[in-house]
Amino acid sequence: MIADLSVKLFQLELKNPVMPAAGPPVKDGAAAHAAKQGGAGALVTKTISTKAARVPRPNMVRVKAGFLNAELWSELSPASWIKEEYPRVRETGLPVVIGLGYTAREITELAPQVERFADALELSTHYLGNDPTPLLESIKAAKALVDLPVLVKLSPQGDIPSLSRAAEEAGADGLVLINSLGPTLEIDPETGSPLLGSANGYGWLSGEAIFPLALRSVFEAVRSVQIPVLGVGGISSGLEAVKMIMAGAQAVQVCTAAILHGPMIYGRIVREIEQFLTDHGYRGLEEIRGLAQKQANRSANFRTVVPLVKDENCNGCGICLSSCVYQAIELQAVGGPVLIKQDQCAGCGLCVSRCKFQALSLSGELRGW
Repeated sequence: MIADLSVKLFQLELKNPVMPAAGPPVKDGAAAHAAKQGGAGALVTKTISTKAARVPRPNMVRVKAGFLNAELWSELSPASWIKEEYPRVRETGLPVVIGLGYTAREITELAPQVERFADALELSTHYLGNDPTPLLESIKAAKALVDLPVLVKLSPQGDIPSLSRAAEEAGADGLVLINSLGPTLEIDPETGSPLLGSANGYGWLSGEAIFPLALRSVFEAVRSVQIPVLGVGGISSGLEAVKMIMAGAQAVQVCTAAILHGPMIYGRIVREIEQFLTDHGYRGLEEIRGLAQKQANRSANFRTVVPLVKDENCNGCGICLSSCVYQAIELQAVGGPVLIKQDQCAGCGLCVSRCKFQALSLSGELRGW
């Protein structure tokens, strides 16, 4: 049985839930075609503003567990997009979400010009604190001018439930969470110089390091509103996309992984989602969407679960042993399975998350305090 990966987003029919996030991987029409060939189910174009961006160089750097960038909006002018790039994007035949920024004034100028090329708009309003005013003004400006679904992208620094509800009340048709995190800094240890060419060398953190924050943000937004939520931030595999959908996301967006691995990443993520669903007996995305919300009001757990060792999977690599601060794991023989000392185990769960061979699981002995 082939799992159903289709998604209905507003009146749009997506063959799968994976799309680029607004950024370099959709910097022009040619990149949009590459994303389609790579397996994307829809397209989100790089955000434009009323003027082309002047982007500092260098503006991207790989860091441990993440990625920093000093990227801005599109380096192409609105006129270039309207004359050349948006028509090429439309030629892909995929649903098209056009990224616009940043102020209500700029969106008022841009939205009517791009409407004919778009199936929906995604508004970026820069980074907000807990004052939703710029967000609300941008949403209202777009909704007053175009007859299209309007999504708004939120940064993680503010109060997600409050900002999400405010956006919904202002008329937003959907939310996208999260933007990158920062500002951040990386330094060349040989020269002492910041690695990015922006002012002070500051950039914004994305990639796998921000995934847990993005996942929590999506989880909270879904709990707070009735409109669709799209998850973005650190997704580089089908498993991370599955987690986002379990948190309640309608679909997901990918940026950093597409920069690092190219447009074929979209199709790989799609295949991994399909494989997960098939392996677990799910018929489609609807059977996993929002599963984690059922645990929304779960209270904290204070009972110790001693991990169970699946001897046939354990090769004695010792990764779990080396990181057990309670000295509760010992290797019985070279190449053999480990033993969990039940009287010393604190049930922290770290060993389970570190095991690469599915030899440990939190389904062992349960102890109360």
